[in-house]
Amino acid sequence: MALAIAFSALTLDRAFLAAQATTPVPKPSPFPTSTPAPPSTSKPAPGTPVSPQDGGNVDPRLAGVPIYPGAELLTSFDTGRGQWVFTLGTDMPYSDIVAYYKTQMRTSGTEVFRTPLMHQFDLGPFRAETMTYRPAVVVKDYSTDGQGFLHVTGTSEKRFRTVIQIVPATK
Repeated sequence: MALAIAFSALTLDRAFLAAQATTPVPKPSPFPTSTPAPPSTSKPAPGTPVSPQDGGNVDPRLAGVPIYPGAELLTSFDTGRGQWVFTLGTDMPYSDIVAYYKTQMRTSGTEVFRTPLMHQFDLGPFRAETMTYRPAVVVKDYSTDGQGFLHVTGTSEKRFRTVIQIVPATK
């Protein structure tokens, strides 16, 4: 019995040493080598003018609709009657997003609510016989509670200060 234990210990020892011998050891370097800088993920500072992004780059159904640069597409769904709703999130302040859409849409839009802040920019007329929702860009402030809009994908969570909902005009 003792011989069997000693033999299995010796076998395990050899397997461990063989594994160590095949693992490459990095060579020390006397001077640090230059590494490429990581890509910039910085967001524009609040109040900084940004160039528009056409919605067609996000989804063909959004062609012609300006999308706030850096906004992340969270979800989209079919409402029926050929209409789609696109939900985007951003960490930029609500006031910056509203100012962006006022400039891009060349209209002041409509303040829908004051608490929580919600602003709507119409994209076309509402036709009750063919539409479920009014074609519009709706901007909503989720920073009033201090936590933001919670978006969950699988097991990952992310919070957004401002949410943009877009219902493009249908043809």
